[in-house]
Amino acid sequence: MNTSIFASANFLRNILVIDAISCAACGMLQLLFGATLVDMFALPAPLLMWTGEFLIVYAAIVALVAFKLPQPHPIVWTFVIGNFAWAIGCAALLMGSWVSPSMLGKAYIVMQAITVVVLAELQLTSLRRSSDRLNPA
Repeated sequence: MNTSIFASANFLRNILVIDAISCAACGMLQLLFGATLVDMFALPAPLLMWTGEFLIVYAAIVALVAFKLPQPHPIVWTFVIGNFAWAIGCAALLMGSWVSPSMLGKAYIVMQAITVVVLAELQLTSLRRSSDRLNPA
């Protein structure tokens, strides 16, 4: 009997739900407390507003896909690519000269990057495992 969490039939759904919740939480934080975060993070208000709005929409789409059975793999691949792209965007933001975030702002950006890379990797693992189950060697 395989008791690995990766072997669970609900593993991908659970990861997508976590992705949706984390995006919704960050998006709501940025939209509801934008003025405070501008000062704390030393990030431009439009950046926090636009990314906050994007995160809310993205979270809703991911949540819808999470509860569709089975989850459409081409759409999940889009989430994997999107999560890796978000991490690259975070790195570019930190390395570029467009913004000068405070130490707390840098930590917020780094935590977003780490979170989406972990989620993308877990989604990728789930996709590969389901592909292996469908196409045994």
